[in-house]
Amino acid sequence: MRMKRQAQRGLDFSGSHLTITNEYYAKYRAISSVLDGSPELIELLHKDLSKPLARVNGKGGCGGRQHQFSSENVLRILLCQVIEGESLREIVVRIDDSHFLRRFVGVDNAPMMDFTTLCKLKNAIRPKTWHAVNRRLAERALAAELIDGTRLRIDTTAVETNIHYPTDSSLLWDVYRVLARLIVKLREIEADLVGRRRLQTRRAKRLQQKIARRAVKKGDDRNRLKPLYSELIRLVEGLVVWTADLRVALERGENVRCRGAIELVELEAISCQMERYVTLGRRVVDQARRRVLQGESVPNAEKLFSIFEEHTELLKRGKAGKEIEFGHMIQIEQVDGKFITGYKVFDTKPIEHKQLDTALKRHVKLFGEHPEELAADKGYYESTEALADLRTRVRVVSIAKKGRRTEEETAIEHDPLFRHAQRFRAGIEGTISFLKRVLRLARCFNKGWQHFAATVAQTVLAHNLLILARC
Repeated sequence: MRMKRQAQRGLDFSGSHLTITNEYYAKYRAISSVLDGSPELIELLHKDLSKPLARVNGKGGCGGRQHQFSSENVLRILLCQVIEGESLREIVVRIDDSHFLRRFVGVDNAPMMDFTTLCKLKNAIRPKTWHAVNRRLAERALAAELIDGTRLRIDTTAVETNIHYPTDSSLLWDVYRVLARLIVKLREIEADLVGRRRLQTRRAKRLQQKIARRAVKKGDDRNRLKPLYSELIRLVEGLVVWTADLRVALERGENVRCRGAIELVELEAISCQMERYVTLGRRVVDQARRRVLQGESVPNAEKLFSIFEEHTELLKRGKAGKEIEFGHMIQIEQVDGKFITGYKVFDTKPIEHKQLDTALKRHVKLFGEHPEELAADKGYYESTEALADLRTRVRVVSIAKKGRRTEEETAIEHDPLFRHAQRFRAGIEGTISFLKRVLRLARCFNKGWQHFAATVAQTVLAHNLLILARC
């Protein structure tokens, strides 16, 4: 049976004499009350989780007992993960060891979900499903008159991907060690196909380390690194060609003996990974040769910053202490009361002022009318004419101009309503700080673009539930 919710809960005998503990309990009980009153959220998630849950629930547990996890269990565990600021591994242990969190999640005295199962179930939820859940929660909050669309503030921020600082030498080494590992796996299954050709992993690693040590020395001639780079590029390029040849031979079935079903699946997985990393390896070799050996300036749009998170983008925002970041920009749209009514995850850095109309359309779709007050930072300023057109729809538009101002523009920005809206705008910085530092959105540890977008949406949902819990 593919369960959506668990109607019957165990008895609750927990209690505490500490005020801080009771506040902790009250927070989760309020969130639980919101979820109990919004069964449609579970319905939306269940569409993605029904098939993977059927496979999970069909497996026998301890002593032959079957696990019976529901879509609601999964949602509550993932909310705990965000609120507690833990990784997937850590939250499984945390819930398993806490009677109160077990009750909140709904497992009570039953076996707790293991990390591997939780990871598969989380990855089954698509970004558009999370988006629909967030949208439905906003509609329910509006219907309950917990939020209103009188005032709207918008801002963007960067969320980093989980990569090391990319240099040409480190990327070349990443390609070499990954391809070498795949060849070793292939050799264990099909030694005749791979042959006796040696890998030079140690040499490649030493070359990368030499380049890294010399590159940090001030005053050192950069041209002295070219011979080392030439040798490292030669090694990586040779391995890329060898891996590509092995993959072709594997696909054709050359020197491949008859194998069992498990080994055939392993060979198929190795072939898929070889195809991916050979393609990325060629890009890394090409950009290293162009940048280092030929002295060419490669545009950021053509660069590859990680072979593991190839969707990563280089971001220059001019922030103090972080001139360069690697990840993606997101946009937050927030109303009074700190509820996030809309968000957007960008695969490439957006032009902020072009996002205003889209954000206003989302606001009108939810609330049925334009806000009376719109506040954003200077990045959303396009032109005086554009703001004048915006003021025909929104009574107070508080977006400061970049550069010099005319007397009329100065008078507008000194208006008390404008300055009051700017003070309201500053509040979104606190929300961004909360998302990043408390809910761990500063860096996304999930792999792939789809999971990156899903993590942002999951964090926004947890934030909004915390806001509604205060009400």
